[in-house]
Amino acid sequence: MALGATGQGDAASNNALLVVHCDGPLAPERVTRSLERLLDFCPWPAARLRRPFPWGKLHWAAGRRTALTPPPVVRRAVATPEACHRAVAAELNAAIDPRREPPLRFLILDGPPDTIGAPSVLVMTWFHPLMDPRGAQNLLRHLCVLDDHAGDAPWGTSVPAFASAPDARPLRERGRLARKSVEYMRSVSRMPAGPPHPGRNGAVRFRQESFVDRDPGDSHDRATREIWWRLAVVGKALREVWARPGVPDVPVLLPIAVDLRPKGEPGPTFGNMLAFHFARFELSDTADTPRLASALRNQMADAVRQGQIEANEVAMTFLQYRPLPMIRRAVRGISGGDTFSFNCADVTEFPAALARCFGRRVVNAYHVPAVPPRPGVGVFFNRCVGRNNLVVAWIDGALSEDDVNRIVEIVREGMEWLRTP
Repeated sequence: MALGATGQGDAASNNALLVVHCDGPLAPERVTRSLERLLDFCPWPAARLRRPFPWGKLHWAAGRRTALTPPPVVRRAVATPEACHRAVAAELNAAIDPRREPPLRFLILDGPPDTIGAPSVLVMTWFHPLMDPRGAQNLLRHLCVLDDHAGDAPWGTSVPAFASAPDARPLRERGRLARKSVEYMRSVSRMPAGPPHPGRNGAVRFRQESFVDRDPGDSHDRATREIWWRLAVVGKALREVWARPGVPDVPVLLPIAVDLRPKGEPGPTFGNMLAFHFARFELSDTADTPRLASALRNQMADAVRQGQIEANEVAMTFLQYRPLPMIRRAVRGISGGDTFSFNCADVTEFPAALARCFGRRVVNAYHVPAVPPRPGVGVFFNRCVGRNNLVVAWIDGALSEDDVNRIVEIVREGMEWLRTP
């Protein structure tokens, strides 16, 4: 996505959003002040995406501190839930040009509690290659710490690691792993990824709904917290949506993000701290959810044992030096946009450290990423304050409203969730 953004005329949005509902009105000056202070420690929220020449390294560049301007913070009043949703959707589709503007912006939506679900909604929008969803949560936490502590040393003597340290392994070892990843990607690109998608270039739309667990203490509920169960359930939902005359039992291929941060630690904020595994199954496999979930789990275990995850992680660094046309030639499926069938991710629990945001209690928070025109469909999960959030994102025309309704209901049934009162 970042490579494509350095070209000309790429209008597709690569935005990602973190939407935070708070129990009281938020003051934009507090957000702006925290951003100003953050720039004293870390320049990346005000950086620009640069590539000096076709073979140069794709990187974020920031000037001197005196020249850095904090990302914009805008406040707007909304009168209805529909107006709030339209404002969030507009943020999703207003593509950030990382070459000419900050890769990050904030929108505060204010309205009566009975109109938008909370007196204030904070929308943090960023250019996705700047950071991943966990990184966005880290960034919000850093800003809240700066808001809570007015002194010169808000973190004491231990300033957070805003970005990861360079890979210390020798170039020869990293090159060997990168070549292994290229071979893996070539094998993936040779697999047909179905079903066929319309490839429309319309606006990104989304639906967000919250649910509660039917029985929080049930062992089955713990199994449904695994990404493999959720993938199987989403596959079942999409099979029903895609089921139509003439569509064969095609293979399904989708990328699974693997968070590289140490377990239980916040880890770095900026840079996508992710590697990728590609899950594979047939549409007919979704008829048996437990069996498919077990098969997907075993696929990941095999990928870890074979070193595919590590190789893909290393290869991402080398891609910073490769022109986009060369990557497309190496991995043939990418040029047509059909390398995978749909997007799916689970950001898990919203951090307890963010129970309060700029002086207000958080009542719900969820992520909304833009999906590319192909595959044009994505289903995303997270959990916040006892709520299970489900977000379906799609390119206008790729799904109908009835399709989205059916996906939501099948996922709700498969997860054994109840609608919130």
